[in-house]
Amino acid sequence: MDYIVIYLLILLIPLIAQININNTYSKFRGIKNGKGITGFEVAREILDKNGLSTMYVVETKGNLTDHYDPTQKVIRLSSDVFHGNSIAAVAVAAHECGHAIQDKEDYSWYKIRASLVPIVNFVTYAAYIFFAISVILQLADLIGLSIVLVSCSLLFQVVTLPVEFDASKRGLAKLEEYGLIEGDEESGASSVLRAAALTYVASLLSSILNLIRLIMVYDDRRK
Repeated sequence: MDYIVIYLLILLIPLIAQININNTYSKFRGIKNGKGITGFEVAREILDKNGLSTMYVVETKGNLTDHYDPTQKVIRLSSDVFHGNSIAAVAVAAHECGHAIQDKEDYSWYKIRASLVPIVNFVTYAAYIFFAISVILQLADLIGLSIVLVSCSLLFQVVTLPVEFDASKRGLAKLEEYGLIEGDEESGASSVLRAAALTYVASLLSSILNLIRLIMVYDDRRK
């Protein structure tokens, strides 16, 4: 595969996924849920009913910056989700609660991903440093090392997929179980979470292509 084609795919795949989540989120952000409840209220009810009543749900800056913070045991919701009463807001809030429940129940894939975080952060940073040095100094062996390090990062992304899909599954199940969504709102909430999950799939595909690119560069240098 030509280098230019790979570069384009590495850029385009995540971009298309990001456009998709932005469009999907914007669509269901404009549709209020039937209960008129906010993302904060949804998160609070799900947490309270799952033995996590002491866990805080706080507002954070930014757009689509929602996440569960396992170090502080806090769910951080963007202002739009925290105060919003849209289908998108309740879906995102429920998803983050799904992560909190995973943590509480010691979900195996979640534990594996959590243990890999500090390693992957270092490895990813080191990989690009070694690659830059190898290109400048024309050292094929360092490119080979970069390939190994990038492969470790790729493993983390593979592990992330079941974690994200499971969090969405848990979140949607809780929304239904507690009657927090009604009628065809489930379809809308599912669409939002599916679009979000596809960003992780796109990131994985992009990383695979980047690994292929590194292998091609390594092969060229060896020749």
